[in-house]
Formats: sequence, C-alpha cells, structure tokens
Amino acid sequence: WILLPAFFYLLLTPFWSLPALYVAWLVLDWKTPEQGGRRSAWVQNWQVWTMLRDYFPIVLVKTKDLSPEHNYIMGVHPHGILTFGAFCNFCTEATSFSTTFPGITPYLATLSWFFKIPFIREYLMAKGVCPVSQPAIDYMLSKNGSGNLVGIVIGGVGEALQSVPNNTSLIIKKRKGFVRTALRHGAHLVPTFTFGETEVYHQVLFPEGSRMHRFQNWFHSFWGFYFCVFYGRGFFQDFWGILPLPKPIITIVGEPIMVPKMENPSQETVEKYHTIYMEALKKLFDDHKTQYGNSKTQELLFL
Repeated sequence: WILLPAFFYLLLTPFWSLPALYVAWLVLDWKTPEQGGRRSAWVQNWQVWTMLRDYFPIVLVKTKDLSPEHNYIMGVHPHGILTFGAFCNFCTEATSFSTTFPGITPYLATLSWFFKIPFIREYLMAKGVCPVSQPAIDYMLSKNGSGNLVGIVIGGVGEALQSVPNNTSLIIKKRKGFVRTALRHGAHLVPTFTFGETEVYHQVLFPEGSRMHRFQNWFHSFWGFYFCVFYGRGFFQDFWGILPLPKPIITIVGEPIMVPKMENPSQETVEKYHTIYMEALKKLFDDHKTQYGNSKTQELLFL
C-alpha cells in the first residue's frame, strides 16, 4: 500500500530513473523466485514475528526428526483464512524452526502471481516463500541439494471457504499432483496439521447459487483466490474487527512417509501413496485432537 503507489509516483518525478532501474532489474531477475529465491535471515528474525507468535500464541511441535540427507514435500492443512500457522512456523524463525529441524530449509509455496508484483516478490523471497508452480518445486527437489522442505497447502484457496470454527474438512481427495511430484523426485511426504487455524476468524458463508456466492466464484476465476467475508476482534475487545482472535495455533509436523523415486509413476502407484498419506494425516489428527481442543468424537473429513 505504500511502496507500489510510491513506485508509480516516482515515474512522474525527476527521480523516474529509480523505478526504471528497478524494472530493468526485475526483467533480469524474473526467474529467481523459481530457482530458490533469496532468503534473508535478517528478515526471518524480525522482532515483529515474535510478537505475532506470542499474540495467539503459535507453537511448532515436532513428532519425528527430518534427515537433511533427503528432500521433502510437506502437506499443509488446513488453509484457514490467512494461514497464520504455516507462515509463522515455516517463513520465520519465531518458533525456532532451524533448531527444531537442523539442516532443513523450509520453503512455503504460494500463488505464483504474487511474484509478479514489484517489491512484494522481494519480501516473499526473503522469507523463503516460493511459487506453487511445477518448475519451482522441481528445482527445489532436484537442483538445490538436499535438506529442502517444500510446504504446499494441498487444499489451496478453495479450502479458505471451509474455514469456520469447529470445521475439520480438508480438500484433498482429488489433489494428487503433490504425490506424483514426490514420486518423480523421491521426496518423502510429510503430513502436518495446524490446530486452531480455523478458529481465529469467523466467516460469513453464502448459500450456493446466491449473488454473493457467484461473485466469489467470479473473483476466484479472475484473481486466483476467493473473496472471503470474515471478521475477528477489534482493537478494543468489545467490538468486531479485522484482528484475528487470540486463540492458540499449534502446528504438528508428522512422521515422514518414505517415497521411492520413479521417473514416470503409474496412476496406481500415485493412488497408493495418496491413500497412505491420507491415512497418516488422519492418524496425526486423531493422535493429537483431544490435546488441542477437539472432542474425542471429532472426525477429519476429506472432501
């Protein structure tokens, strides 16, 4: 909101050469987001991320070690409205990821068009965010050494519409591309589940076929993500507002699933490991659900 207007304003001033030089740099640097980006330990250690962690608070829980000798595809569940848990745990050092998983470099994949926006792309790369595109993921898993952990929100932006309190529905049944990619590179699959991610905002859900629902679908087709109507708390607790509710967010990182390397995996093999992954994810949820606020009878629903 500040840098982009300033960028275009400078084009109309005697300082027009500054944005012009940046555009030239942008052209030369266009493919960098798909080639590992430019991480910045300084950005990942900003004090504001510690404040974000403590606001909820956000906690990272390890169940098994991850060997730096392998690469991994990590399924991030659920999406939530703004994916606070994955952002804080895997894009910052607020929850001490580097000491919890030594030798592992996390990358959180997001919509590719964000990396076409001036300045935003630099910020995202500094935090270890990469495009959720096949070339970018292939690069991380084959040309960037070992010890890489690529986090993909499997349910995608469509899962944001499922983000309401007490809902444990995940869009995953038809999402099998991540398994095929893991098989092609021999990257182990890591299930994760973030308890509390859907609890920090209330969302207004619109009936299917309603005018607002049609607008959400149009918005998604144009921009690539859904226009969600949500609210939390205000700056004064007695009022509604845009601040998230300060409820605990706990990300559980499960045991890695060993995956063989196959250049052209068959559909049968993809189905097999997709089923294994869903079973592991369900077990991860069931093993921790009562400890983190869900009832014993709460089930994980796959859509």
